[in-house]
Amino acid sequence: MSPAAVPPPSARAPIGSTATVRARLARQRPRPLLIRLHAALLGDAGIVGGPARRRAARFLGRSLPAAVAVAAGTLLVLGAFDVNPPGWPQIGGIAAIGALLAWGVWRRAVRAAAGRAAGYREQIELGSLFVVGAAVLVRASAGGAAEPPLQPVDYLVMAFLVAFLARPVGLGLVALAVGLEVAGFWLRGARAVEEPRLAAHAGFLLLFAALYHGVLAAQIAATRRAERQAIARRLREIEERAAEFRLLAPGSADGSPGERGLRWTEGAVTEIEAAVRGAVDVASAALRSNTCAVYLLSADDARLVRRECRSGSDALAESLPAGEGAIGGAVRRRAPVRLHGEVKAATHYLDGTRPGALLAVPLVDRRGGHVRGVVVADRLEARPFDEGDERLLVTIAAEILRAVAAERLLDDMKQTRDETERFFQAIERLNRATKLDDVAAVTLEVAAAIAGGVDFGALTLCERVDGENRHRVVRASRGQGKTPALDGLVFGDEEGSLVTAAVRLDASLPGKEIDVGRAVIFDAATRLRGLTSLRVVPLRAQPLAREDPPVLGTLVLGSSRPGAFTRDLTRQLEVVAMQAAESIQRARLFEATERLATTDGLTGLVNHRTFQGRLEEHLQAAQRHGRTLSIILCDIDHFKSVNDTYGHPVGDQVLRGVARILAAQARVTDLAARYGGEEFAVVMPETDTTGAMVIAERIRERVAALVTETGQGPLQVTLSLGVATFPADAARKPELVERADACLYHAKRGGRNRAVSAAQLRVASRRAGP
Repeated sequence: MSPAAVPPPSARAPIGSTATVRARLARQRPRPLLIRLHAALLGDAGIVGGPARRRAARFLGRSLPAAVAVAAGTLLVLGAFDVNPPGWPQIGGIAAIGALLAWGVWRRAVRAAAGRAAGYREQIELGSLFVVGAAVLVRASAGGAAEPPLQPVDYLVMAFLVAFLARPVGLGLVALAVGLEVAGFWLRGARAVEEPRLAAHAGFLLLFAALYHGVLAAQIAATRRAERQAIARRLREIEERAAEFRLLAPGSADGSPGERGLRWTEGAVTEIEAAVRGAVDVASAALRSNTCAVYLLSADDARLVRRECRSGSDALAESLPAGEGAIGGAVRRRAPVRLHGEVKAATHYLDGTRPGALLAVPLVDRRGGHVRGVVVADRLEARPFDEGDERLLVTIAAEILRAVAAERLLDDMKQTRDETERFFQAIERLNRATKLDDVAAVTLEVAAAIAGGVDFGALTLCERVDGENRHRVVRASRGQGKTPALDGLVFGDEEGSLVTAAVRLDASLPGKEIDVGRAVIFDAATRLRGLTSLRVVPLRAQPLAREDPPVLGTLVLGSSRPGAFTRDLTRQLEVVAMQAAESIQRARLFEATERLATTDGLTGLVNHRTFQGRLEEHLQAAQRHGRTLSIILCDIDHFKSVNDTYGHPVGDQVLRGVARILAAQARVTDLAARYGGEEFAVVMPETDTTGAMVIAERIRERVAALVTETGQGPLQVTLSLGVATFPADAARKPELVERADACLYHAKRGGRNRAVSAAQLRVASRRAGP
């Protein structure tokens, strides 16, 4: 086509029109079948309608199972499947339900393989198809008989659905099956004689579902209980083996390790058991013995417990007294024992077998020289063991001990690493704490974690008051009913307690076990009951000034376990205490810096900047909770003349006296501030105008009664006050402060030494008129 033949844009067919689409398809020369399918899908809607049709197709695909289930259930209730024999419509319906069921099961299997759990909707759709399909199959197989031959299919389907679907879905499907039976009975107008059969059928459906669910639930509960018991037995076995190998000290805090520690201990025990098993195999084959066994001492060293053996006899004893017989002799002598002939001293056979030769080698730990067990080999025939056999068994015993020592070394390395991690975490947490209460709480938590759990913990601080040490309990944690409330307890050096002694001596106390219930820990009136171990650790820090003491306080820990605070643990706690002391110093410096930034240095009240911020916070809280808030602005009358007449030092003295009165008259929830110069302010949350005026009058009276002694005689001043209330007088902070300032100005103009509220000012303005 020439350029001149191209129609103008206005005359061209729309981009999405059918003509344009067909022209494009013709140029691409697609196959005729694709052209027909494409045109059928697009129709007159063109390309723009494609996504909408795909969404509609997806919707139809998702809705098809539910629609088929509803349609088949309706036809079933109406008796469409009661034809005898079933015709092609009935067979087609059954085939359609079967095809949908197969497709649903296949889709569920694909999603399960991808790790996607079935939702309630998918369970309901698939379960409904199963229920309706089973009912249709049963009804179609009846053939006019009173009892359909495929009736048990209903019960089996109910049991299957209740077993594998969620409980609410299963109960809903059971209700659906019963509902189909009842609805079909009612709509078909069945005779009364069929009511017992209907009741029996519905009852069997409910019974099958309930019984199967109950049996399955009981079986699952029993399986889970057996698993828990097996896990508990395995954990006990691991702990016992670890104690025998001395990987865990009996009664130590590590006796109940966490998940990570348990995995480590289990791995170590498994490695040692494998080493022992291999050593016994080698010894049994090399010595050609009837029995080769390893007995380990129990945790209390009272018995020898068999842990590995290769024996031709089934009567080998599981455990033996540690000090009896030839095997016990090797333990007592800490040296190998060789016997031959009829060894009457052999006590490791329950049936009284007397071996012809016996060789026992003790397992003597090189670290400490303790006996950990014994390796035993015997022969039934009278063929004695020679020195070469003894050397072989001694070597095998050494290999067993080496495997134990290697795992112990790894365990020591792990414990060292864990301790280092705990210390780093403790330092990090203490460094993040900027408040004294936070430092105390973190210190007790960290110390308890390092000690493996404590039953009592407290942190005390020592301060110099009038030249004497005063000790204060900053924080205490305790078990219910074990100790009295200790937070805030104050006592002095005269008590002669462990805390005061630890501060004075700069040492951890007590040096030996004491009767904690009778000891004076804090003061004579406080006793710690229910504890058997105690440690008081000083909080030692580098003094910031020459007059500062080197010990800031103490860390007090108590436990109900005897001997809980070993020497190593005490050293660890001392390191934690040093870090806590450094954090306490930083917290004090932070508080001092914050106090300097927020407090007026002359009066001790909060400064103007802090007042503005706190007022904004209180006002937002009042707006949020729908409560009132009042402020008082006050000014010392004729204060300039006080400075001019008596001097600025006396003026400062007057300012401090007025500030003390404001702080004393303000409630705990109120905020007293120096607004600037001789002006002060008081913020009173949850206070209306009437309450604020009462407090303002009280402040005014106290200030008027204040007498300041000067070199020129007694001096008294008065105070003028203005009161404004949110929300009655203003809704925003600037307007509220402006209203209070206007009231203060009115009090000044009205003669001074008086309090005026915004409500009074409004009344006065109305009386004055326009």
